[in-house]
Amino acid sequence: MKTYKNIYGRICSIDNLVIAFKKAKRGKSKKFYVPAFEKNLDENLKNLQKELLEFTYKPKKLKKFIIRDPKTRTIYASAFVDRIVHHAIINLIESIFEKVFIYDSFASRKGKGAHLAIKRFCEFMKKVSGNARLVKNAINNNQIEGYCLKADIKSYFDNVNHEVLLNIIRKKFKDNNTIWIIKNILDNFDAKKEGNSRHYFENNKELLKSNCSGMPLGNLTSQFFANVYLNELDYFVKHELKAKYYIRYVDDFIILHRSKKRLAYFQARIDEFLRKNLKIWLHPQKSKILALRNGITFLGYRIFYNYKLLIKRNIRLMRTKIVLFKQGKILKKNLKDTLKGWEGYAKWANSYGLRQRIIAEIYK
Repeated sequence: MKTYKNIYGRICSIDNLVIAFKKAKRGKSKKFYVPAFEKNLDENLKNLQKELLEFTYKPKKLKKFIIRDPKTRTIYASAFVDRIVHHAIINLIESIFEKVFIYDSFASRKGKGAHLAIKRFCEFMKKVSGNARLVKNAINNNQIEGYCLKADIKSYFDNVNHEVLLNIIRKKFKDNNTIWIIKNILDNFDAKKEGNSRHYFENNKELLKSNCSGMPLGNLTSQFFANVYLNELDYFVKHELKAKYYIRYVDDFIILHRSKKRLAYFQARIDEFLRKNLKIWLHPQKSKILALRNGITFLGYRIFYNYKLLIKRNIRLMRTKIVLFKQGKILKKNLKDTLKGWEGYAKWANSYGLRQRIIAEIYK
């Protein structure tokens, strides 16, 4: 395995910090803190570089807030200067890890994304079903053969073990300074101190004894390291279990196979691997084996062999926005922005009639 040394100096270079600043600024130019930092850009970047090179840099406290999309999530926003550091790190290490990521990991990667994951799922469904071979006594042409293990990791971001993650990174980087800055960022968040997943921690005493501190939702580094961490799972599934039809999107993953019994074996082996090697667990309620003939809910769609539907929750969310607009609780511009994003998502399903009805409801 190829390893890398002396990366830290390039992370701290002024040229890299300028690029990182521009990336951190993107889409945030009107926020008060961006022009304030940019006003004395050269001086601020030199001060940041000095802190990094003298190892006095310390991330600021994360800002916590709640969003409902519609699931309730706790998001943690980093200070702008810390976001620059995050981009500076990812600028240098992303391409290194990209070389070892498997093809069928689709989240937070250039040239990937949810829609390509859906397309790949449909390709796999066609192959597993033998090009739409129907089950016995099928009542329609969507009732194809085959099964899907649909799995989810319990409270994934809260339960990432820092030492396990750092050991994975150490395999690629023989550079203690790079490890230091990454550890500095990881240690700025502690899920146990934040009170996240308290019930889960209390019912898993070994976690309370470990240094399992998690990663904050909302950080660029969290999204990236989520893939680094679960790349270990990807290799286990592809090379140890030899599972051919596997797709992962963050901590949601699916495996398709003709045999339900084989998928049950995969599920048991995966849970064992996660517990032993990554100190995380499959979600017992959300991890199950499903028949392809009944349709599979994945990344916001319910996927059948011949068509895709939107999940009901996202339709309800759009209609709730319309009601709030009619009640004067949200602005027309906000509704237009929501509709634009929703249409971009909805058009990937067989939803032409639904989209026309939603538009009619708005202009009614």
